[in-house]
Amino acid sequence: MPAHTSPEELYRHSLCLLLDKDIPAWVGLWAEDGVMEFPFAPPGWPAWLEGREAVAAYMRDYPDRIDLHDFPDLRIHRTERPETIVVEMRGVGSLVGTGAPFDMTYIAVVSVRDGRFTSYRDYWNPLAVHEYGLDFAGSGIR
Repeated sequence: MPAHTSPEELYRHSLCLLLDKDIPAWVGLWAEDGVMEFPFAPPGWPAWLEGREAVAAYMRDYPDRIDLHDFPDLRIHRTERPETIVVEMRGVGSLVGTGAPFDMTYIAVVSVRDGRFTSYRDYWNPLAVHEYGLDFAGSGIR
């Protein structure tokens, strides 16, 4: 079990791993049956990932596309359910292929059980796909 067992601790640790580009360790924070949802996913992008392996496939090439530098404006809100938090943040960095700036606002609803992510609903701006020229086609993501 990870040392970061509260949802807040686990989430903050996960952001450090993303900044370190340690995707295998980030995926290791997931429960085997964890689910990642993208309610605003644009056409052609996944709306639902079920299981740690699906999350790993989705994230595998992330550092080859986006070089994250910071997560400013991080706000973590507790809910009535102790295992669930709501997170507001920005991810800033640059696009690896062009060096262009990247700045995305996120809201996530995250649940944790036994120190692992079990549910992660990621609300990000689908218009950014076109703005940043992001394309996950061919990456094994469905």
